[in-house]
Amino acid sequence: MKKIFEFLKKSNRYKHLIGGFIVAFYLLVLSMGHYFCAAFAVFVAASCLEYKDKEHGCTWDWIDWICTLGGGLIGILTYLIIF
Repeated sequence: MKKIFEFLKKSNRYKHLIGGFIVAFYLLVLSMGHYFCAAFAVFVAASCLEYKDKEHGCTWDWIDWICTLGGGLIGILTYLIIF
């Protein structure tokens, strides 16, 4: 469990998970369950975050990108369970 928390703290990956979750869940609630729209929005958000980092001198971090997509997947699954 300690390794998981260390992994999430590195490079603020927990923020990527939370952000992906919020984007997906919020868009699903607003769009009345259009999963493709939510998944596409999370994909675009993850890509924009990493592009911003790259433009500011950092490298493209695929793990952060995947964490954002994972948060979106968790948001979609949460929506499916609740509604």
